[in-house]
Amino acid sequence: MLLLGSLSAFAPMSIDLYLPALPTLAGRFGVGESDIQLTLTACLAGLAVGQLLAGPCSDALGRRGPLLAGLAVYVAASLGCAVAPTAGALTGLRLVQGLAGAAGVVIARAIVRDLYSGVEMARFLSLLMLVNGMAPILAPVLGGQLLRVLPWQGLFVVLAGYGLALLVSAAFWLRETLPPSARHRDGLGAALRAMGGLLVERRFAGYVLAGSLSAATLFCYIGASPFVLQEIYRLSPQGFGLVFAANGLGIVLLGQLNRALVHRVSPRRMCLAGAGLAVLGGAEMLVAALAGLPLPAVLVGMFAVVASGGLLGPNTTALALSGRPRAGSASAVLGTVQFLGGAAAAPLAGALYTGTAVPLAALMCGFSVAALLVLLPLSGRLGGSPTP
Repeated sequence: MLLLGSLSAFAPMSIDLYLPALPTLAGRFGVGESDIQLTLTACLAGLAVGQLLAGPCSDALGRRGPLLAGLAVYVAASLGCAVAPTAGALTGLRLVQGLAGAAGVVIARAIVRDLYSGVEMARFLSLLMLVNGMAPILAPVLGGQLLRVLPWQGLFVVLAGYGLALLVSAAFWLRETLPPSARHRDGLGAALRAMGGLLVERRFAGYVLAGSLSAATLFCYIGASPFVLQEIYRLSPQGFGLVFAANGLGIVLLGQLNRALVHRVSPRRMCLAGAGLAVLGGAEMLVAALAGLPLPAVLVGMFAVVASGGLLGPNTTALALSGRPRAGSASAVLGTVQFLGGAAAAPLAGALYTGTAVPLAALMCGFSVAALLVLLPLSGRLGGSPTP
């Protein structure tokens, strides 16, 4: 559980650790906020596309080999980021970093699917939230504290160390969960056709889209909150890290609540509860921003939207992956759509930044409403019957 949780935390670790340094990086390279946010977009795009490669490879070759290769490249790319001379070079290396880190994200999910299904998978994914959810809590706090004693380059050295620790751990302690008899060696073309078929299947596509809209909400928050909280509300990098950690703690707490209740309340109902909470939080945040209320009023709604990921993430993933024979490919489609949505949403939040919290609040509220509207027909509302 600890190793799988740490592997699936590659995305929040790669993104969140350097968030307190974004304003510093913009000044260091002499570029604007939207330009430096491209480093975030590049990492998200790499995490998305890399899953399309790592997922089918793990279905054909087993889980261990592609995972170890991805971890080795991640370590090298992280060290390259630490010596990047320009914003453009940093953006390119962040793309490679994301491509390599995608192996950890997609293969960790595929291993869970190898071992569990149905409600048990939803419970185990919620348990992983206890580990995975610590990354967005600790990473920005750690990043803010490291910036007290290290230049921004030190953050990427820390990420290289994180990748190296996981590489050694996986090499020694991770067993193969996909036996040769269960592997699909019919080529990349067949894998791509299988992935394309998943996208036209109503149940799979619906839960993937709902999870992706929830992810887009979070990536808007990730991309714009450093500027909103530090430039508008004058929080220090350390204060920003504490706020970010508190919101991450909300994900962990609701993830554990989901684990406790999912045997008594179906994953579909837990999805609806998470989406409803996100809509309420987004609406409160938008009203507070429009009214010019002080920071605590904005943070209440922000916390609710971010914490809802603890309900939406495990359940949309479990409902999408249950019963899939090509777990790696299905996990790749799920992750790719989510991160592509995030890669598009993060710069959108930056492009609409006007020196107020209103654009961020409007985007978070809008994506939350869209996720709820996608989930309602899948749950038998709006006149339909529940999709099995």
